[in-house]
Amino acid sequence: MAGMQDLDIAVRAARDWIDDVTCQLGWHDHERAYLAVLAVLHALRDSLAQAEAISLGAQLPPLLRGLYYEGWHGARLPARTRAAFLERIHAALHRDPGIDAEEVARAVLALLAARLPAAELEEVRAATPKHLHNLWPS
Repeated sequence: MAGMQDLDIAVRAARDWIDDVTCQLGWHDHERAYLAVLAVLHALRDSLAQAEAISLGAQLPPLLRGLYYEGWHGARLPARTRAAFLERIHAALHRDPGIDAEEVARAVLALLAARLPAAELEEVRAATPKHLHNLWPS
C-alpha cells in the first residue's frame, strides 16, 4: 500500500504545481497549464549547464522531475537570445496566439521561486543566462 500512497502523493504534488500556474495565469485549462510548465522547464533546463540542470531537476516533484528529464540529452544548444527562449516556449504551446510566452515564462519562474529552497533558487538564477534574468521575479 505504501507504493500506491507514494504515487498518490507524487500526483498531488505535480497537480499542485500545475494548479498554481493555472491560477497565476488566470486560466481554467489545466492541460494548457501542464504544457506551459513543461515548456518553461524544458527551455530553462536546456539553458543551464548540465550540473545546474541536474541540480534543478532534483528539486522538482517526482512526476515533474521525470517529465523534466524526458528527451534530455544534456548536449542541446541553449537559446542564445531571449526571443529564441520565448519562441521555444510558444512553439511548445502550439503557437497559440492567445498565449503570451513571456507571461508564461514569468509565471513558471515565479512558481520555481516560490517552491524551491532559497539556496537552490539562487544557484539556478545565477546560472540562468543573463538575457533571461529579468524573467525571474525580483
